Amino acid sequence: MKKTLIDAFENTVRQHPQRTFLLEKIGSEWQPTTYAETAEIVYRLGAGLQKLGVKKGDNIALLSEGRNLWIISELALFYAGGVTVPLSIKLEESNDLLFRLQHGDAKFIIVSGGQLKKIRRIREQLTAVEAIIILDEQEQYEPGEYFVGNLMEQGAAYMNEIGKEAFLAVGQSIQNNDLATITYTSGTTADPKGVCLTHRNYTANVEQALTRIPVDENWRTLIILPLDHCFAHVCGFYLMMMQGATVATVQNGKTASETLKNIPTNIKEVRPHFILSVPALAKSFKKSIEGSIRKQGPTVEKLFNVGKQVRMNYYGESSLDSRATKAFLKPLVKFFDKILFDKVRANFGGELKFFVGGGALLDKDLQHFYIGIGLPMFQGYGLSEATPVISTNTPDYYRFGSSGRLLKGVEVKICDADGNRLPLGKEGEIVVRGENVMAGYWKNPEATAETVRDGWLYTGDLGYMTTEDLLYVKGRFKSLLISSDGEKYSPEGIEEAIVQLCPAIDQVMLYNNQSPTTSALIVPNKDVLRRSGHDLKTEEGARNALQEIMQQLATFRKGGEHAGMFPERWLPSVLAVLPEPFSEQNHQINSTMKMVRPAIEKAYAERLEFIYTPDGKNLHNSLNLEALMN
Repeated sequence: MKKTLIDAFENTVRQHPQRTFLLEKIGSEWQPTTYAETAEIVYRLGAGLQKLGVKKGDNIALLSEGRNLWIISELALFYAGGVTVPLSIKLEESNDLLFRLQHGDAKFIIVSGGQLKKIRRIREQLTAVEAIIILDEQEQYEPGEYFVGNLMEQGAAYMNEIGKEAFLAVGQSIQNNDLATITYTSGTTADPKGVCLTHRNYTANVEQALTRIPVDENWRTLIILPLDHCFAHVCGFYLMMMQGATVATVQNGKTASETLKNIPTNIKEVRPHFILSVPALAKSFKKSIEGSIRKQGPTVEKLFNVGKQVRMNYYGESSLDSRATKAFLKPLVKFFDKILFDKVRANFGGELKFFVGGGALLDKDLQHFYIGIGLPMFQGYGLSEATPVISTNTPDYYRFGSSGRLLKGVEVKICDADGNRLPLGKEGEIVVRGENVMAGYWKNPEATAETVRDGWLYTGDLGYMTTEDLLYVKGRFKSLLISSDGEKYSPEGIEEAIVQLCPAIDQVMLYNNQSPTTSALIVPNKDVLRRSGHDLKTEEGARNALQEIMQQLATFRKGGEHAGMFPERWLPSVLAVLPEPFSEQNHQINSTMKMVRPAIEKAYAERLEFIYTPDGKNLHNSLNLEALMN
């Protein structure tokens, strides 16, 4: 049966023509656009693209902030027969942007006014690009540039000329296995690869996700993640679209920070039923809530903390644990909701049922906080190559620390390094099969053959399954550290715990390339160290600060507060303090806020060599002192 994204959109337009599909804030008002109205706009732009010369199978790059026209543009280019190459607006470096545009064989580019300067800067190098469509009107246009409004007018005339049926025939000719998008990975392990996702990959993953997430046509969401993210793409708008539900996008500010500041206000106004989030945003919301409570004085703060603890104790770590022995807490939960938490939740619109977290792993403390205020945050798991959702926790079936149950229609096996299936509870590589598995990597048959074998996707992630049908993701299978005796272990859980439990450490990457000891590259939290009384302008202050960092790491060893969390032989015994943080700007953090380990290892290759010398093993070596004092 044919189930393309065009088929899915047409079906919803037939079923729910007058329901609101898109919500966008223009000035001070939210403007609704129904499914029927969206279809008319999509047709005009799709016909305009056909008139401009877009042919079936042409790759069209899309570079814009989240907005109605992002979604409309993607649907329209499908009707013209095109394939989207969605691009992150964080691609500031022309080399990164240029690589994707050239490697992705983009013939056309759809770009917002705010991103146009990046394209113009590299326009001469884009010899394959035939035209650029700009989503915002410009005072002046360069050769080959077209304003989207004019293109829509031309599209309307073109449809009248050739007939609506002739226009629609192109989109209707698209089949399940035709490409919909080429989504570039954020590159934690190597250069970005173009993940080829078909129309059926998308519609299948939506069908699979709906077996766990109970969305209906009455739901609303506010997309706060970039629309080029596969997670936002599928769960943000295609899942909503296929259910006839409503999608709002964050009001764009003049700068990225201004857009971020609009999120809390927009959430309150849109009143979403669920929100997709990542740990960085969840931490920001938490900080804001706690700051607001503190301003109301010590009495309110104490009530908040007691109420939060009551809720956490009642709901516990999992929906699978009995609450019968905690029944006496239920009246208290209702009491604190009435006097406090209903007001907190009103700041999220009052109808928010839950958050779904993707990207990096959510720490348990964060999940405890949100369930404590009645806005549970559930961990999911996926990757672009799986379109992306593989598993998720849900309100009716969750356990903190896990990535939830597999979606129905998705198979998972856990394999050892030789590809042999491992039993329940054993850690190994997570291997996935289902209609959501990608078609391959764009122009990269070697990587495709290595990653997809006999229909199974080898994710490169480390995890295990339990008897509760829950998947636990422990980090990267391929980033395992190897000690001198050949023992392999995953660094991510240790790194996460260190950042969470050592206030003086902002970021950390563990390293061990068959050495007797594990080392750590550490980005210190200088504000915390200064508040602890260390004057980092003096050598004595820096020495004392280094001692405090080492003392905090020692809490994971015998006799320490966190002893027993990890085998001591895996813990870092030597460390290098770094002069700057891992960031997207230096390419050491990717767009989903994960460390790019090869980039960090390359940048600090000399430091990693030095760390194992007698001088490097000295905590107070000159490089460590210098990093703290500058």
